[in-house]
Amino acid sequence: MEKFPTIKRKVLRIIKYKGTGRYETIREEDIIKGYAVGYEDMIKTISLLTPKKEVIGPVYREEIVEYPEVAIRELVANCVIHQKLDITGTGPMVEIFDDRIEITNPGIPLVETDRFLDNPPKSRNEKMASFFRRIDICEERGTGFDKIVKATEEYQLPAPKVDKYPEHTKITLYAQIPYSKMDKQEKLRACYLHACLKYVNGDYLTNSSLRERLGIEERNNAIVSRIIKGAIEKNLIKAFEQDTAPRHMKYIPYWV
Repeated sequence: MEKFPTIKRKVLRIIKYKGTGRYETIREEDIIKGYAVGYEDMIKTISLLTPKKEVIGPVYREEIVEYPEVAIRELVANCVIHQKLDITGTGPMVEIFDDRIEITNPGIPLVETDRFLDNPPKSRNEKMASFFRRIDICEERGTGFDKIVKATEEYQLPAPKVDKYPEHTKITLYAQIPYSKMDKQEKLRACYLHACLKYVNGDYLTNSSLRERLGIEERNNAIVSRIIKGAIEKNLIKAFEQDTAPRHMKYIPYWV
C-alpha cells in the first residue's frame, strides 16, 4: 500500500505499549500489504503482541490469550471496512496495552453506538465489504458486534466500550478483571449489552443470566438486582412484564 500515495497513510498501524499508558512504545508494526492479503498478518501480529496469561495444568504450563480471537478478527475487519477513506492524515490503528486493546478507525459510525447489536448491516465502503464477504473475512449480516459481545461474555471480560469522536470511532476491549474492581459504568454497560444480546437471540435478561455473565455467586444475587435497578433508572433496560413476580422478572433493552 505504501506504493500508492493516496492510500499509503491507510496501512494498519499496530502499536504495543509498556504498561497502561502511551509513555513508552515497545514495538510498532505497519502492515503494508493490502487489507485482504494482509489480514492474517494483522491478526498474527496482534496475537503476538497481546498479553497472555499462564495456566499451570497437571503436566504442562500453557499460555492463554487474554482476548477471544473471534472478537479481534471482527474488530480488525470492521476497522478497515468501515473507515472513512477520504479523511486524510490518519488511518486505522490498533493499540495494545497491558489491560486493554484500543482499535480506532477514521470516520464516525453510520448507526448509533448503542444500537450496534440490533441494526441491519450498513457499510460505508460497499465494494470492500462485499469483497471481504466473498473471501470469508466478514459476513455482511450486521452480526459482527453480536459476536464480539458474545465472545467477551464467554471469556467473562468487561463489556466492550464504543467511543465516538468528531472524526473517529474507537472500540476498546478490556482484559479480565474481577467484578469487584469494575466501576459503575462498566457494570451498567455489561448489563445493557447482555440485555441486547439476549433480545436479538429471542431471550431475556434475568437476574440469574446476568449473575452468570458477571461471574457472581448465587448467594450474591442482591448485587445483581442493584445493577438491574441502576440500568432501569438510567433507561438502559426495562421490564418485559411489569406485573410479574420479582423472582421471575425478565428485562429487555430500552428501545424495544
